[in-house]
Amino acid sequence: MSLPDSYLEYPARRYGMDHDRYDWSDLFQRKPVTWPGGARIALSIVTHVQHFPLDMPAKPFKAPGALSMPYPDFRYYTNRDYGNRIGIYRVLRLLAEKGLRTSMAINGIIAARYPALIRAVVADGHEVVAHGLDMGKVHHSGLSADEEGSIIAETLELLRKVSGQKVDGWLSPGRAQSFNTPELLVKNGVRYALDWANDDMPYAMRTKEGAILAMPLAYETDDRVVADEYFHSEPEWVQQVKDRFDVLYRESAEYGGRVMSLPLHSWVSGMPYRIEYLREVLDYMLSHEGVWTAPAGEIADAFKAQA
Repeated sequence: MSLPDSYLEYPARRYGMDHDRYDWSDLFQRKPVTWPGGARIALSIVTHVQHFPLDMPAKPFKAPGALSMPYPDFRYYTNRDYGNRIGIYRVLRLLAEKGLRTSMAINGIIAARYPALIRAVVADGHEVVAHGLDMGKVHHSGLSADEEGSIIAETLELLRKVSGQKVDGWLSPGRAQSFNTPELLVKNGVRYALDWANDDMPYAMRTKEGAILAMPLAYETDDRVVADEYFHSEPEWVQQVKDRFDVLYRESAEYGGRVMSLPLHSWVSGMPYRIEYLREVLDYMLSHEGVWTAPAGEIADAFKAQA
């Protein structure tokens, strides 16, 4: 028995994803963007500064990098906390040596537990990006809008109070969102988010509360992903980041400015045996002409001024 023709009909078939957050477009057909000073590459370095609770829940799922041994998992708890005690300061020293201002995606609870860490980030001229309350508070559609809204509001309140910054950028723990997350972010004064890894340039997303800008944040060349998910070595990560940069730099000559995003974790790249690989990556990219390094919020401003 053959299938009726109607079986193959799909009324929602169209370009794009199965939602109406944005219009699909070909990156290579978009209007070229020019960065400040005529730069070809906007280098967006985003260091994750995270708190993994010792009693973090396993449901509905654990954020990447979560504790995995039986409670109390001091082995991985202390490994992750290394980033907040030592790793972040090692990264800050390297960034200061290079004269770079960047973004730090920080869990809100760190503002309450380690306010000195927030002050050190701000003193060095970096932008604070909200990274959820802690890595045990993932966003998902099992939460009511009120529950999720409370988590977002508490996160922003903690970080804004201690940092003194407006804190209007967001990165969800594990990049996880619910169907309500974009609306709730806009309601709480967030103007850009780093959760979606589907573009090399910023683009506007629609929400019922107004637009929010999706900013690029690489996934495949994220230091934690390369080390903990792909099990690649540090030299392999260096080569992958260089290759990513080379392609974007080459494209920028013909298609206009590009964003080179570099996601880091204080408990990964802040390790003694990894920090020199980060130095190698930075030296390579900064050796090229036309590389503008700035916090994600300033890159968003430069993009919106042209859009």
